[in-house]
Amino acid sequence: MDHILIVEDDIETAEAVAHEVTALGCAPVLCTTLDQGVAEAAAGDYRVIVLDRMLPGGDGVEAMARIRAGGSRAMILVLSALGRAAQRVEGLEKGADDYLPKPFEPEELRARLRALLRRATIDGLDNDLVAFGDLEIRLKARTLHVRRQHVAISPKEFDLITYFARNAGQVVTRMQLLENVWKLHFDPGTNVVDVHVGRLRRKLEEAGANAIQTARGEGYIFAPLRADQRTD
Repeated sequence: MDHILIVEDDIETAEAVAHEVTALGCAPVLCTTLDQGVAEAAAGDYRVIVLDRMLPGGDGVEAMARIRAGGSRAMILVLSALGRAAQRVEGLEKGADDYLPKPFEPEELRARLRALLRRATIDGLDNDLVAFGDLEIRLKARTLHVRRQHVAISPKEFDLITYFARNAGQVVTRMQLLENVWKLHFDPGTNVVDVHVGRLRRKLEEAGANAIQTARGEGYIFAPLRADQRTD
């Protein structure tokens, strides 16, 4: 049975989340303070963590780095009354896999949890190597290598290149990236997609991989050149 950690100090909300977790056939584990949640995330084997922001002990979003540093590879769903667009973008930028504002509909929470469980399964496959010629993505380690050299990228850049890789050769629109990488089902009116794609593309090019092409007026295409296609 998959275990899902709930870090939430409001008992009514925690019980509602636990009900949906149980409905998915998973086992809920509840922590009511931030420090308890961080410690439990490191000690347990969780597929998903449901994390409040305004907790005794601090902001759950600010604690995500501590959770990752403790070794947790769980998908993180931030569930918070801080639901303005800028606050959602902040949470996703800092490493959340999804962000759902309160109050929430039980059906939507269940759908979000189900989607995160599927992602956790994909990322946990034994065959975790995705390779395009000299470009290699390690799903378990969440690392990127080009010509066997490690390329340092942020968590969000890793999510971005993983989504590109799963849609290689196809035009990927900015809205698709907002929905699938940032989990935003609306356009926040910022250039967040272009900025991140630009940074990732520069890192790849500096490492010797010409992988991301711009489809003008449409979006982007992930099409890494094989070693026998390069002219260098």
